[in-house]
Amino acid sequence: MKVGVLGLGYWGPNLVRNFLGNNNVSSVVGCDESESRRSFITNRFPGVGLCSDFNDMLKMDLDAIAIATPVATHFKFAKAALDSGKHIWVEKPFTSNSDQAKKLIELAKKKKLKIFVDHTFVYTGAVRKMKEIVEKNELGDIIYFDSVRVNLGLFQHDVNVMWDLAPHDISILNYLLPNKKVVAIAANGIANYYDHENVAHISVYFDNNCFAHFHVNWTSPVKIRRMILGGKEKMLVFDDMENIEKIKVYDSAVEMKTKESIHEALVQYRTGDMYSPKVVQTEALALGVEEFIASIIEDRKPLTSGLEGLQVIKILEAADESVKNKGKLIKIS
Repeated sequence: MKVGVLGLGYWGPNLVRNFLGNNNVSSVVGCDESESRRSFITNRFPGVGLCSDFNDMLKMDLDAIAIATPVATHFKFAKAALDSGKHIWVEKPFTSNSDQAKKLIELAKKKKLKIFVDHTFVYTGAVRKMKEIVEKNELGDIIYFDSVRVNLGLFQHDVNVMWDLAPHDISILNYLLPNKKVVAIAANGIANYYDHENVAHISVYFDNNCFAHFHVNWTSPVKIRRMILGGKEKMLVFDDMENIEKIKVYDSAVEMKTKESIHEALVQYRTGDMYSPKVVQTEALALGVEEFIASIIEDRKPLTSGLEGLQVIKILEAADESVKNKGKLIKIS
């Protein structure tokens, strides 16, 4: 297969490297208006073709185009690529709004093309191990999902901190708990430096008494990448900053025996052993590329398709609306 990569800035070179490393990809072409970014690719990957105009890339004999440009440009570039008969890979978040996402999904369906949204963390060994543990029902019924993703920078010029950082953890949530239906969103945030919020908290309510919370921040003195998955039988902690024991499963739970009134309820806490399962260390982006290419060859929906991208966008849109209305609860249909 022949693949084009649009946008050779921060993430583009990683895409070029991983597409080149896939056995089913015969050639890669990079496109960027910046001469310095094209020169950077030439020095690192001499065999990659280059161009400065996206319209020129659309005319090339390519099977797919990966779009790694600012969020506001995703829709126009993705639509143009689909119109030209090319499968697309789009960086997160998928689009600027759900209407754009729906239009791209319909267009791809009409033209029988694939959309892959780069929810990279879904392809990490740690998250896949978490999925395995959840599917084995080792944790029991999941009652909460608590996530913290904070660091100092990088401020984005086109989106707020929710659209920048939260897609990672929202996509993990949707992957781990696909059968739990989101019914409402509440969010609070503040913009201390310019128009876009730099600190935010998002609360997600499900229809079966399950709850998820996301804390995202561009202005933290420390970098934290941690989430807790609470089940009625056991609890799991995923700390992406850990080098070895990224996942820890705790045999801990709360057991409550209710009587005639809450005042007579008997609450017991169980604290047992902890173990850390082995996590496969294969690069997530390489697995994502493998999944994208395989979905095209096998003519099937990729694991993180446009539909998964749309699910994330809906939550982000509701969170934006809630922030603008001082934390108002926004229902999701």
